[in-house]
Amino acid sequence: MSPIEQKQQQVETLMRLAPVIPVVIIDDAKAAVPMARALVAGGISTIEVTLRTSAALEAIRAIAAEVEGAVVGCGTALTARDLQAALQAGARFAVSPGTSPRLLDAADDSALPLLPGVATASEAMALLERGYRHLKFFPAVPAGGTKLLGAWASPLPQIRFCPTGGISLVNAADFLALPNVLCVGGSWLTPADKLASGDWAGIELLAREAAAL
Repeated sequence: MSPIEQKQQQVETLMRLAPVIPVVIIDDAKAAVPMARALVAGGISTIEVTLRTSAALEAIRAIAAEVEGAVVGCGTALTARDLQAALQAGARFAVSPGTSPRLLDAADDSALPLLPGVATASEAMALLERGYRHLKFFPAVPAGGTKLLGAWASPLPQIRFCPTGGISLVNAADFLALPNVLCVGGSWLTPADKLASGDWAGIELLAREAAAL
């Protein structure tokens, strides 16, 4: 089995752990551990911490070291440096909003499994040529939603998706009902107000609702 096939198997396992991968934007790394514990308690173990804030890597490091049952990864991975920093922090996977030749080359050289983003059939075909069968569909709702993603199921039956972008508890089930969707990504599980106020019980409740999907 090739390295890319091994990493794709790891990605598939992550995508099947729960119906929703929370997309977390964290401003205070001190909130990372209690937030992750609340998500795990609610049945959500895969956690994507986006590299959009200065606290992200510290948050990943803390979750990886202290939260039993959590599988933490980085989101918004754009460069080889992002992959390296996330791996060193303890990330188990990386997610990107799109792809570039340099990022894919870096992913080939990294031990970190990558879930790359696509918004068109051509992008999906290009990644399939490089051995990627598990992709992020982003931004899911603005790019065409369930109608576009459902239309890809027949001509691209080898690919499974994690749609992200505009997903909420209201429409998540519609995406999850598609034959080519394994899970969805969403930021509604860790809203900024609950992170800021330390409402871990509220986050656990949102996680339970998502896990029940």
